[in-house]
Amino acid sequence: MEIYQISVFLENQAGKLSEVTNLLAENGIDLRAINIAESSDYGVLRVITSDSEKAVEILRQHGFILNCTAVLGVSVPDRPGGLAHLLRMLAAEKFDVEYMYSVFGQPNGLAYMILRVENIEEVRSVLEKDGIHTADCAELGIK
Repeated sequence: MEIYQISVFLENQAGKLSEVTNLLAENGIDLRAINIAESSDYGVLRVITSDSEKAVEILRQHGFILNCTAVLGVSVPDRPGGLAHLLRMLAAEKFDVEYMYSVFGQPNGLAYMILRVENIEEVRSVLEKDGIHTADCAELGIK
């Protein structure tokens, strides 16, 4: 099952981020990962939630502009050099990483990175051939 990231476009106004997180919390939706990028007029909130379908429905009902994008979750050893090894391998294969961010703490001793790449299946295949584990929804606590 694919991992989906929700990108919410927010005006740079006090309280907008709080409004989104409160709506999700009030509806029992947990955040698994969060990233915020901004410009002078607006921001893009990227979240992975425990239930992306429900989160999209609720946010749209409240007038938020958003889109949903498939992303790749990759486990890396939670130690110095864990991420460097992954990025070296992606560079060697000439895969461009549009952006990435980490998933909130996991109890299994691994760190998880969320990657936005052009061809998820091709990247997944290359990583798994080299013994790098890609995460599924259940592993990250996502419906």
